[in-house]
Amino acid sequence: MDFQQTIQQLINGLGLGSIYALIALGYTMVYGVLRFINFAHSDVLMLGAFSALYIAPKVEKVLGPQSVTGAILVIVFSAAVCACLGMLIEFLAYRPLRNRPKLTVLITAIGVSLFIEFTCQNDAIFGSATRAFPKLLPEQQFHLGKIVLGSNDIIVPVVTALLLVGMWFIVQKTRIGTAMRAVSFNQQAASLMGVPVNRIISFTFGLGSALAAVAGILYSMKAPGIEPLMGVQPGLRAFIAAVVGGIGNLPGAVLGGLLIGVLETFAGGIPGLSNYRDAIAFGILILILLFKPAGLLGRATIEKV
Repeated sequence: MDFQQTIQQLINGLGLGSIYALIALGYTMVYGVLRFINFAHSDVLMLGAFSALYIAPKVEKVLGPQSVTGAILVIVFSAAVCACLGMLIEFLAYRPLRNRPKLTVLITAIGVSLFIEFTCQNDAIFGSATRAFPKLLPEQQFHLGKIVLGSNDIIVPVVTALLLVGMWFIVQKTRIGTAMRAVSFNQQAASLMGVPVNRIISFTFGLGSALAAVAGILYSMKAPGIEPLMGVQPGLRAFIAAVVGGIGNLPGAVLGGLLIGVLETFAGGIPGLSNYRDAIAFGILILILLFKPAGLLGRATIEKV
């Protein structure tokens, strides 16, 4: 692999890793507040993509095809739909089990995920067939020698960076972010201090689901098509990315996503390793759990028995 091929693979890996990072941000936000993994998060990604599929034609009738304003509106509306769905899932499925053992909540999360997937495969809803995703923006390519840089390769990392900055600002510089950190540290003490715990947890689920919707749209812009099981593979890799970076740590989620995306892309371009690219993420996960269980940017904590 020569220098230009290396740069090309790096560009492709950063684009893929940025999508993993966006999904991982949703995982890590929910874990940071509630200390459990919302495995239905990957299916919210799928719902975000299908929301955009139905919203895009209506926006296109008003603003015309492939406009920047139209693409922004499609993303905003889809994120709002998924935010509402995320809060509904939390209210119906997770809130009644909040004081139950973590294993109970984990099994429920897997059940919610399977329920969404198989319900959406019904012909009365989305059906199991793969559908073409609409082009929200005109695609352009820039050639630097043998290096090809697509417009999507620029948009995805930029959007991820902006959303990471936005998440950091919300968590660190706003009153609701302070409340989120208080609930994460000690839910009972936060409740005694007047923090509306239920509202904060619902907001966290809504914010994480909105991120999943954005990730689903960006992923679909580069994917050949969308279908009800499309969130399984990227969601699993994003979960691994969150663990690798340090689950509960926002910059760690982004670092883990970029790392998994770049390594997976490089493995796919090396003869002899391309057949093992799916095993790369799981191999990294095993190594992290063996030698640095808290993740690259996570902190080890002591839990009372």
